[in-house]
Amino acid sequence: MHVAIIGATGLVGSLVRTLLAERAFPLSRLTLAASARSVGQSLDYLGAPAPIVSVADALAARPELVFFAAGGAVSREWAPQFAAAGARVIDKSSVFRLDPNVPLVVPEINGPAIGNAPLIATPNCSTTQLVLVLAPLAREYGLKRLVISTYQAVSGTGAEALAQLQREQQGGGAGAVYPYPIHGNVLPQCDVFFDNGYTGEEMKLVHETRKILGLPHLAVTATAVRVPVAVGHSEAVNAEFERPFTLEAVRALLAAAPGVVVTDDPAARAYPMPLTAAGRDEVFVGRIRADEGQPNTLNLWVVGDNLRKGAATNALQIAEYLVRETAAVAAP
Repeated sequence: MHVAIIGATGLVGSLVRTLLAERAFPLSRLTLAASARSVGQSLDYLGAPAPIVSVADALAARPELVFFAAGGAVSREWAPQFAAAGARVIDKSSVFRLDPNVPLVVPEINGPAIGNAPLIATPNCSTTQLVLVLAPLAREYGLKRLVISTYQAVSGTGAEALAQLQREQQGGGAGAVYPYPIHGNVLPQCDVFFDNGYTGEEMKLVHETRKILGLPHLAVTATAVRVPVAVGHSEAVNAEFERPFTLEAVRALLAAAPGVVVTDDPAARAYPMPLTAAGRDEVFVGRIRADEGQPNTLNLWVVGDNLRKGAATNALQIAEYLVRETAAVAAP
């Protein structure tokens, strides 16, 4: 399979390249594309240099599978062109996520939604880890309402934000990525503010969660906060269900859920943290407890590596799903 990565020099694009090798993805050719300032340079893949080309040249090369990790403007312009040329496109941007004709996919939850779609969207990083934990509970108990508070790492904003945090930690001045210093601070703003007073990140949690779980009228409210952590988003989740549950049953459901690791032993001070989730493909859940002021309601603490399962790993898993489905169809 001829694979292309658009945005190959960014945080997510670089990790996609790493994961292709780590997971031994079956490719025969790799095309890397990035902005004009990177064209002509090379990146390593399996010990060999892979040259960086323009997006237009990548399109002319006619890859069969394309990962888009270059931001919304690039995806909006180029992803449909690659799809029209016959490629299967996996897009990390927010451009197509709420398009009713584009599946929004976390493979462990709704892989079959991919079907024959030429363009497949991957969710926002904070949404991905949230729904991976909620999906088995929603199926069992009926999800009624969500209240979410996120504590999001600066890598979710990109490489320049990571550089700003590192510069501030070393005593340098604040950068231009965030409106205020992030080191030693928290910013109750992720993305731009909308007229309703919520940010783009908060509304992504609302709309994307509804679409992936197939609950278009689910009551969801969110507050998204940027914290001085390099990698790893954390979420405090208050989930109200239609039917009663026991904590033992909840833990068993989550322990059996693919891609989920239960870390929940308060007596041993065992709970998920960004430090232990970073570099892992699983999503971790702990602090599992009943809301004592609201019937059928559960409190959860959810942590995941926003660059891996929140972005690159989920995209790779979609690609692996496509490969498996293609093999199944071709089998006699």
